[in-house]
Parts: sequence; structure tokens; C-alpha cells
Amino acid sequence: MQIYLSPEFLKEDAQVLNVVTQDNKAVGYLSFMMEEKKMYVFGQIQEEGVTEDFKDLVKPYLDGLSKLKPDLEVLSHLTVGGKSIELEEEKNK
Repeated sequence: MQIYLSPEFLKEDAQVLNVVTQDNKAVGYLSFMMEEKKMYVFGQIQEEGVTEDFKDLVKPYLDGLSKLKPDLEVLSHLTVGGKSIELEEEKNK
């Protein structure tokens, strides 16, 4: 299943993105909040079958946001189907 990010709320220091399928069905969300030198990332997906797709979608997005502030510490909590997942290359500087 293909999944995409669809903006719901965007500000300079915060974002809420819907995670949607190719049929525009919402299957979860991803949110970012930045404060000084920390970025908090929260995300949840309902369907367990898209774990790797979710990771592949989130990793480059996080990398791009992290480039805004090189000394940014990224703290994240991501779940798929109620189970926590870890990104292989989570950025914790």
C-alpha cells in the first residue's frame, strides 16, 4: 500500500501531517514540534502492513527538518498498529 503525507496544520515550529493512502484514506498522522534545540516527533499508523513504508516516509522528512538546525536533538515516538517502532538512523545529537 502506498502512503503519503498530507499537510493538516503548518507553522514555523510545528506541523501536523495526515498519513493517507493512494485513495486519500487517512491511516494515521505525524506531528512535529520544535523548541530551541529539540524537535519532538509523534506519529501513529493504524495498519501494521505499512511499517517499512512509514519508516521510508518519515526518515527523509526528519533528515530534511533536522538540516534547519544542525544541533537539533530529535526525540521521537512512532507507533504502527499500537506497537512502537524505531527508525534505524534516528538522529539524537
